[in-house]
Amino acid sequence: MAEQIVIPPTTDRRKRYAALYPQVAALLAGEVDAIAAMANLCAAVQQVFGWHWVGFYRVVGQQLVLGPFQGPVACTPIAFGKGVCGTAWKEDRPITLPDVDAFPGHIACSAASRSEIVIPLHGRTGAVAAVLDVDSASLDDFGPEDGRELARLCRLIEPLLP
Repeated sequence: MAEQIVIPPTTDRRKRYAALYPQVAALLAGEVDAIAAMANLCAAVQQVFGWHWVGFYRVVGQQLVLGPFQGPVACTPIAFGKGVCGTAWKEDRPITLPDVDAFPGHIACSAASRSEIVIPLHGRTGAVAAVLDVDSASLDDFGPEDGRELARLCRLIEPLLP
């Protein structure tokens, strides 16, 4: 098990993700608890990228309930189809927002959040079981590479989800 995440001193996100993925895979190898895996994934992503908020919302009935996260306090619960997270769950697709203020119905947990990316995670049944929500204090901070790489990291947790 890794004791720390070691990333080369670079601002190149491709290189940061390339260094991060194998370390998170090793960290989560053998983990049987989804909450523990989510907590460590949040901590690793936050440590490497320093975004405003990194966390999970878990599907519990017909709402999203706050799971492990790194950052300021968060909104909970979130209804199916509401806000960015609820919409990503309902539509079963990743959503990237260059400017959160441009999204009708955006739930503003923090005025510091300016851009956002949400990645749905599927459980063993194939249904959406959680979403990863990442907020940045900068406008237009997430691109296609972030979507691909964050989804790849989330796939390490999916086998643990119901």
